[in-house]
Amino acid sequence: MSMKIVVLGGSGLVGSKLVDRLALRGIEAVAASRRTGVDALTGKGLAAAFEGAHAVVDATNAPVFEDPEVAAFFRQASERLLQMAGQAGIQHYLALSVVGTERLQGSAYFRAKATQERLVSQSPVPYTLVRATQFYEFMANIVPPGVGHGPVRLSPAQVQPVAANDVADLLAERVGASPVNGIVEIAGPERYRLNELAEWVMYSYQDDRPVVADADVLYYGARLDDDTLTPAGEALRGETSFGDWLDGYLTGAVRIPVVHHPDPLAVPR
Repeated sequence: MSMKIVVLGGSGLVGSKLVDRLALRGIEAVAASRRTGVDALTGKGLAAAFEGAHAVVDATNAPVFEDPEVAAFFRQASERLLQMAGQAGIQHYLALSVVGTERLQGSAYFRAKATQERLVSQSPVPYTLVRATQFYEFMANIVPPGVGHGPVRLSPAQVQPVAANDVADLLAERVGASPVNGIVEIAGPERYRLNELAEWVMYSYQDDRPVVADADVLYYGARLDDDTLTPAGEALRGETSFGDWLDGYLTGAVRIPVVHHPDPLAVPR
């Protein structure tokens, strides 16, 4: 039996990779985004996109990361998508979220993601919340190369980032599975200290600024500990090591689009 999967945010970092993987499996994958005439906020194009679909993956992201815009985006988009999913008889609604969302509520962005998670979990549509740790694509740009001359201060808290390719692979496996009506977490294969990971990236960029471990430096407005950005329990594991990914990134074998995100280091201490 053929299966149709709609990927909201299907032109983005993870969404585009997921569409490719589903197509390789012989699954009809619809990349739904404003580029393809589908708007999660207004509902434009949603009815046609959802018609006959088995599952929907919400991999959308907000264009602005501060209140009130970010809160309005995730609330309005989630309400619209869930309403349309219910009307279309969608059997599995997967929402891509972030490991640590509930522990980063000092951030407007993560408060908005928590609202998205709450709306999904309270909807009658069968669902799976897929929380992924920070992407390698984000970590590779957390400290822009060659900016300033003084030391870079970062938290020494543990992180367990993951390659976007691995997240897409694991999502492709989940879309045909039964909804868990709960949370599934995805993480990379290894843990690192955030300051050490940044130092590794800076060394690769030939950036010789010193990196100072400072537990009081805030990340998205929150003070980190070893549990903030790491999975709470057993998580699905990506296979790609950060070292292998970084080698591919630096040699051009891995190409990524501009990753839009709030700058965690710009939050005042």
